[in-house]
Amino acid sequence: QVQLVESGGGLVQAGGSLRLSCAASGRSFSNYGMGWFRQAPGKERELVATIGWSGRSTAYADSVKGRFTISRENDKNTMYLQMNSLKPEDTAVYYCAADRLQTAQSMSSKPLAGMDYWGKGTLVTVSS
Repeated sequence: QVQLVESGGGLVQAGGSLRLSCAASGRSFSNYGMGWFRQAPGKERELVATIGWSGRSTAYADSVKGRFTISRENDKNTMYLQMNSLKPEDTAVYYCAADRLQTAQSMSSKPLAGMDYWGKGTLVTVSS
C-alpha cells in the first residue's frame, strides 16, 4: 500500500512560481512511476507530467513544456513539480499518482482510472 500526500499549492500571480511536493509512504517508492495530474473546475482531470520509476525518463503535456519540471528523490520518497511562468489557465487542483514499474511514457498513456494510487490533491490558483 502506498499513500500519497501533496503539498505546496497556493495563490500566486501570473508569471510566478510554485513548487509542489508529493510525499509517499510505504515500501518500494523507487519501483513506481509517478505523475502529476490536474483538474480545473468543470473540466476533466488531465496529465501534467510523468517520471519513470528510475527517474531517467520524463514526459510533459504540451501546455507545460518548458515551464514545468518534474523530478523525484527516491531516498526521500518524494516527487516534485517545479512550476515557473505560471498562467491563469494553470489554476487547478493538482494530484499526484503512482503506478508500479511504469516509465514516464507508459504512465503518460495509461488511462487515469488504471493508476494504482492517488493523492487527495493540492489547489493551485494563479491570478491574472
